[in-house]
Amino acid sequence: MPSRFERRKSGSERNCRRPKSSVIPAKAGIQKVRLKISWIPAFAGMTDSSLRNSDSDAAGYDLPVHSNLLSILLLLSAAVGAVALVRRFRLPSMLAYLTIGMALGPHGLALLSGNAEVNSFAEFGVVFLMFSIGLEFSLKRLLAMRTVVFGFGSAQMTLTALGTGLVTVLAYGQDWRSGIAVGLAVAMSSTAIVARMLSDRFELHSRSGRQTMGVLLFQDLAVVPCLILLPALAASPDELLRSLAIAAAQAVAALALLVWLGKQLLVRIFDAVAKVRSNELLVLTTLWIVVGLSFLTAQSGLSLALGAFVGGMLISETVYRHHVEADIRPFRDILLGLFFVTIGMMLDLQYVLANAHRLVLAVALLIGGKAVVMLLITRVAKTPLVASLRSAAQLAQAGEFGLVLIELAHQLQLVSVSVFQITLAAMLLSMFIAPFLIERAARLSGDLGRGDWAHKATVIHNIAVRSLDLGGHVVICGYGRTGARIAEFLGIEGIPFIALDIDPQRIAEARAQGINVVFGNADRPEVLQAAGIGRASAVVVAYPDAHSAERVLRIVRRARPKIPIVVRTADDKDVARLKSAGATEVIPDVLESGLLIAAETLVQAGIPMERAIVHVRAARAERYVSLHDFYASTKK
Repeated sequence: MPSRFERRKSGSERNCRRPKSSVIPAKAGIQKVRLKISWIPAFAGMTDSSLRNSDSDAAGYDLPVHSNLLSILLLLSAAVGAVALVRRFRLPSMLAYLTIGMALGPHGLALLSGNAEVNSFAEFGVVFLMFSIGLEFSLKRLLAMRTVVFGFGSAQMTLTALGTGLVTVLAYGQDWRSGIAVGLAVAMSSTAIVARMLSDRFELHSRSGRQTMGVLLFQDLAVVPCLILLPALAASPDELLRSLAIAAAQAVAALALLVWLGKQLLVRIFDAVAKVRSNELLVLTTLWIVVGLSFLTAQSGLSLALGAFVGGMLISETVYRHHVEADIRPFRDILLGLFFVTIGMMLDLQYVLANAHRLVLAVALLIGGKAVVMLLITRVAKTPLVASLRSAAQLAQAGEFGLVLIELAHQLQLVSVSVFQITLAAMLLSMFIAPFLIERAARLSGDLGRGDWAHKATVIHNIAVRSLDLGGHVVICGYGRTGARIAEFLGIEGIPFIALDIDPQRIAEARAQGINVVFGNADRPEVLQAAGIGRASAVVVAYPDAHSAERVLRIVRRARPKIPIVVRTADDKDVARLKSAGATEVIPDVLESGLLIAAETLVQAGIPMERAIVHVRAARAERYVSLHDFYASTKK
C-alpha cells in the first residue's frame, strides 16, 4: 500500500493510475500548497523569469529565501491582526484563520497562491488536535455521561448524517457514497466554538450544557471510525465490503498493537525523562511520540490523526497528562491555525457568489436541520423546552473535524468540486454564525423558557411559596461554593435568606440539609419578584458571570433603587461596568485571593501577622468604599 511518505509519482502517472489497494490511506492534507506573494515581481519591476536570471545571487541576495520570508511575514501579520480582532469580540481564533485563507488565498486577493510544502505542516495541526482530544479522554467521564454521550450523541450523528446524505443524493445528484461522506462531515459540530462559549457563559454544567458537551464528546470519538470509513468508501464499488473489512481489521490490529506497546513503554519513557528534570527534553519526547505514532498508523494505511489520538489517550492515564497538554498547546494552536488557513484558501469565492442561491439554501438546511434534529432528540427524552432550544442552537453549526472530513472526501474524489465548494462554504458560514446564534438563543430563552408556560408557572409558584414568609431577607443569586459560604454566615447571624440556582443536583443536596435553595434563573424579572426583592434587605450575586450580573442589577434597580447589591466578579475588568449598572460593591475574586496570598507570603517571610493584616486592611480600605470608615477607625 503506498504511503504518504513515499516519493510521489509523476503527474501523468498519477492521473492515469489508481492505487491497486482497495483501501486508500486517509490524509488530513489535500494538495501541498505553496505560499507565494504575487506582487513581489511587480514590486521589483520584473517577471519571474527575469528574477531568476538576475545577478542578485552574485550580490548575495537569495530571492527564493527572501520571497518565502515575505510570505511568512504576510501570514504572521494577517494572523496577528485577525486573531486580535476576533478575540476582542470573544470569538474563536479559528474564524480568524479561515478568514485569512479566504481573503489572501488564490480565490481572494491571490497574495498567497501556488504549490509548496505548507500542507505537510498544516495537517499536523489536525494531528496535534487529535492528540489533545486523546489527552482529554477519560473512561470515568465517559461512563458517567454514557447516557448522554451514546444516547444523544449517536442519535444526533445518525439522524443528521442520514438527512444530509438524502439531500446530497436527491438534490445534488450524487451517489450514496458521496451522501455518506457529506453527511458525516456535516454531522460534526464545533467543539472549539461551543465549549469556549459555554465556559465563558458558565453554562457547561447546566442541563443544556451537559447535553451539548455529551454530543460533542461522541462526535470527537466518532472521528476515528470516520477517518477509517471514508478511504474504504473510495475503493471500487465491487470491493467495498472487502475494503471495509480490511480497513476495520487494519484499524483493530494497529490500535491493539499501539495500545499494548504504549502501556508497556510510555510510562517508563516519561519516568526516565522526568528524572533528567529538563522541560526541553520533555517537550521533545512528547513531539517524538506524537510524530512517531502518527507515522506508524500512516504506514499501516490509516490516518496520521489516529495514531496521535491513541498516544494522547495513553498519556491521559498517566500523571504527566497536564504537563504534556500545556507543552503541546503552542504547537497545536499554531499548526492548527495554519491548517484552517489552508482550508480557507480552498474556498472559491467566485464560484460561491455565482451560486449564492444554492449557498443560502445549504446554510439554511445545515443550521435548521441540525437544530431540528437536536430539538426532536431532546424533546423525546423529555428535556424541558428551554434546555432543548439551547442545545439545538449550540449544535447547529459545522465543526473543525467536519472540515477535515469534507476535505478528505474531496481528496478521495468522493464528492464533486461543486458539492465540495457549496458544502465547504455552508459549513464555514454556519461556524461564523454560530456565536451569534448561541448568544441570541440564550437571551431569548433562559432556563425558565419562553413559551414553556406550564414549567414557568410551576417554578414561579415554588419560589413564591419559599419566600412567602420572608421579610428583610437576603436574596442570594447562585448557590455555588461562594453562595453556600454566604448562606452559612447569614445563618449564623440569624438573617433569613433565599438562594436561587439552576443546578438541580446542587439544589437537592442543599434542601436535604434544610437550606432554603430553589430552582430559578436570577436574571429573570419574574423570578426575582417571586423571591421577594420588594421585601428584601439586600441582594448578592454570587456567581462570576458579568453579563448575567448586569441583567440582575438592572432588574433589581428598577424595582428597588436603594437596596444594597453586592456582586462577585472574576477580575477587575468588569468592576466599572457593574458599578455603573448599579452595584453597591463589586468583589473581584482575583483581588481577594491576591490579598490572602500576599499576606501569607509576608508571614512566611518573617513579617509579624499583625503587620501583614494591616497591609491587607489598607488595600481593602482603598478598594472597598463601604469598608473605608471601618478600617480607618480600627487603624486609630
